[in-house]
Amino acid sequence: MGAVFSDSVLHHNYMVKKRQKTVKPSKKGKAQLAVRSLVDRAKAYPLTEALELAKKTSTVKFDASLEVHIRLGIDPRKGDQQIRGAVSLPHGSGKTVKVAAFVSPENEAAVKAAGADIVGGEDLIDEIRRTEKTDFQVAVAEPAMMKNLAVIAKILGTRGLMPSPKNETVTTDPAKAVAELKKGKVSFKNDDTANIHVAIGKVSFTTEDLVDNFQALMETIKKSKPATAKGTYIKGITVCSTMGPGIKVASTL
Repeated sequence: MGAVFSDSVLHHNYMVKKRQKTVKPSKKGKAQLAVRSLVDRAKAYPLTEALELAKKTSTVKFDASLEVHIRLGIDPRKGDQQIRGAVSLPHGSGKTVKVAAFVSPENEAAVKAAGADIVGGEDLIDEIRRTEKTDFQVAVAEPAMMKNLAVIAKILGTRGLMPSPKNETVTTDPAKAVAELKKGKVSFKNDDTANIHVAIGKVSFTTEDLVDNFQALMETIKKSKPATAKGTYIKGITVCSTMGPGIKVASTL
């Protein structure tokens, strides 16, 4: 039995190796390997070169997002070192954002004119409470509406939709907030590993526009440095397109 078992294992291994030799990479696989070979993973590129390379190494058929990933020198376990904010990108994000506005009746017309997709007060809150449906990406609210949002705070909070003064989505001027979001204002916050991930545009953007958006983001993040954070604040920056390889950026901060 031992000899038979041994022979079967040898035969299996032989067939696996044979299949591995005969299976050819797909055209898509070859394309991905080709673009990835353009990136030196050990090198940190100047910003303009890194962004151009991120655009060049996008292989998807749609207009991919251009993403920035920032590693921060903070302790994400400490409440006073949480990074959260918003930035108006000079050239927009390239995304169509669906905005809900929780406002009093007298402000409904203004937020609708500013571009809000879903508008309401108690009626909208009650609908979300009953259905648990949130067909929007960002929510804006008047300060007076926040106490009413308590009944759906769990629904919004677990989906990252709860309005907050920190990212300027709780405001006495909801129409202005909606207009800024529609023009390309994006929110950011650190994750549990002290990283921030933000899309600053699309591959179709010019490199110059992406540079402007990148710099606006970094200026805002620099200003958000917690007073209690010690040592190096920005430890690393990587850019990439959606599903593209990561490209290290040489820090000039």
